[in-house]
Amino acid sequence: MAPPPLEHARLAARAWGAHDNVRPVGDPGLINGTWCVGEPVSGILQWVNPIFAPEVQHDIHLLTQRLIDRGLVSPTVVPTLDGRLWVPGPEVEGGTGCWRMLSFIPGATCHAITSVDQAREAARLVGRFHAALDGWNAPRHAPVRHIHDTPARIDDLRQAVHRHGGHPLFDQVAPVAQEILDGWESWRGVTGLPDRTCHGDLKISNVRFDSTGLRAVCLIDLDTVGPMELACELGDMWRSWCNPAGESNPDAVVFDLDIFRASAEGFLETAPALTADERRALVTATPRICFELAARFAADALNNSYFREDRTTYPKPGTHNLQRARAQLRLAHLATAAAPQCAAILGVSW
Repeated sequence: MAPPPLEHARLAARAWGAHDNVRPVGDPGLINGTWCVGEPVSGILQWVNPIFAPEVQHDIHLLTQRLIDRGLVSPTVVPTLDGRLWVPGPEVEGGTGCWRMLSFIPGATCHAITSVDQAREAARLVGRFHAALDGWNAPRHAPVRHIHDTPARIDDLRQAVHRHGGHPLFDQVAPVAQEILDGWESWRGVTGLPDRTCHGDLKISNVRFDSTGLRAVCLIDLDTVGPMELACELGDMWRSWCNPAGESNPDAVVFDLDIFRASAEGFLETAPALTADERRALVTATPRICFELAARFAADALNNSYFREDRTTYPKPGTHNLQRARAQLRLAHLATAAAPQCAAILGVSW
């Protein structure tokens, strides 16, 4: 679902007393819509996709207070002029989902890791985030979203292929889907370990750096925080960080072991103690998440119902998601081949 147009954002911003200087950010993201408010920027207005219950703002409020109490920096949910944490979509013409305002954290957003030092620094922040939430059991207001249910996403792909035999892209998607299914069948990792409270979407653009791009300041996009296996959390982190080529160019995909090493070492420096099983599960975490995301992209190439596509570069619906699926599949294979080296870095047997 595409975010509302700029004029709707300007209308929604009035709930916070903002009447002008509402403008889109450079990278709109795949799910929510985001606008800067004020000049200089004083807040971040977001349209929150209806896949997230509006009550998630209450959960974010509790979470950010916990982080701040533990000495971390975090954006916070800014109440409206009448004290609400969100504005329901229907209050804006044609709207669904909801609107919220977040405090602005000055600094820089990076869309790819540029050095091993940057990777180590960002991973130290992730470790501090986990340490701050270790043992935290706050009540939840929004339903828990099981983001990384890999077997379910694999089954979704099977169903999409079964339903869409007449789709214009079927002949291109089907062999990619089969390779994903075969790859998952041969995956040799472990699932079902105890959950921790995790961020849930640790792509590098969700790490806010200072203006130099060298010091990690805070984590943003907190809608996905919730219980999950640590392997899913870090597998998704490494899927993003160890492939600076991004999600849309299969031919350029790499799995950078130097970035893996630096980020693994940085995380373990500051994170709470891990169990032996958790540490072993990290070895195969990246291919697990790559197969999962490849399955999601391939299914959506046929369903065309979830991920926003770049229609300028990929005008035909589904073609961008197909490229994304191919890229994640290649990364899954590269990360699988690197498992012995990853095990040595993590100090576990393979």
